[in-house]
Amino acid sequence: MKQTILTIFAVCCFWGNLSAQLGGQHTYPFLRLPISARATALGGTPIVTFDEDANLAALNPALLNPTMHRRVSFQHQWLFDGIGAGSVGYAHYVSKWNTTLHGGVQYVSYGEFQGADEVGNKTNTFKAADVATYVGAGRQLSEHLRIGANLRFVASRFEAYNATAIMADIAGVYLDTAKRFTATLVLRNAGTQLTTYQDTRETVPYELLFGVSKRLKHLPFRFSVIAQNLQQWGIRYDDPNAATATNLFGEPETGPSNFAKGIDNTFRHLIFNGEFLLGKREGVRIRFGYNHLRRSELSLDQYRSTAGFSAGIGIKINRFRIDYGWGAYHIAGAAHHIGISTDLDDFR
Repeated sequence: MKQTILTIFAVCCFWGNLSAQLGGQHTYPFLRLPISARATALGGTPIVTFDEDANLAALNPALLNPTMHRRVSFQHQWLFDGIGAGSVGYAHYVSKWNTTLHGGVQYVSYGEFQGADEVGNKTNTFKAADVATYVGAGRQLSEHLRIGANLRFVASRFEAYNATAIMADIAGVYLDTAKRFTATLVLRNAGTQLTTYQDTRETVPYELLFGVSKRLKHLPFRFSVIAQNLQQWGIRYDDPNAATATNLFGEPETGPSNFAKGIDNTFRHLIFNGEFLLGKREGVRIRFGYNHLRRSELSLDQYRSTAGFSAGIGIKINRFRIDYGWGAYHIAGAAHHIGISTDLDDFR
């Protein structure tokens, strides 16, 4: 088991030494959108939640387990200005291999656009969309250790421009059911473009994540802390206008200290979330999350907003589990996410 953990860690460290870019400098950023309504409610990337939810295996394939057998899910998210995103997924446990397999499609439709030539004359209308198809497998390696991997093929089309890519996820989960504790390390979207929009090869949204989760013994509540973008420590954006900002007396304003910048940078790596698991068979799940990176990048100094906060609820009704997630991105609005999932064995 120790050798396996060291191997996973070494692979992640190797990829972590490669260059990584944030802030719109890579292609296929839609792959970092929440995969499900539950993910939206929990802050975007709940890689450490271990249960029957097969959607989360698209984020962390090591979460795949036999309780996901024959579970199918449909998700849709309403973003801004008519942009829609969603996913469809299915999981299946193969007892002969002691392995859980899954596959699905994640997509974003950006709507219809009016084309124009170089002088502004209108031409044909066109649509733009991104699609990712993935397959993966996960299994138990020892009493406390689970491993998994995903393979993802991405296709993108913007008017006459097309591009494709292939990526992989590698993950390991440490699960202690007696202590109700879970820890995970995930390498996501490691890969390369196969074809480019033009002649320039762009970087893919590679990310290294680590998370821990604990379910309380005497309260039906589970909380998690997830560290994101560990492949690049410095992710704080320094506003160039801040250097010339002045106060009411025309004197230069004193910016935050290096210590304050370091604390801010640290918290930009962290996502905090919690989930109340209520009723028999956890029939009602109330969720909330906070993503400091999202709040720091999308909130406005002059206005108060809920950017970075998220919440949601999941309810089991007969054979179906229905989830709703709300995520605040900006003062201009929030994203709404709805999902429905079921176990096909319930219909036998």
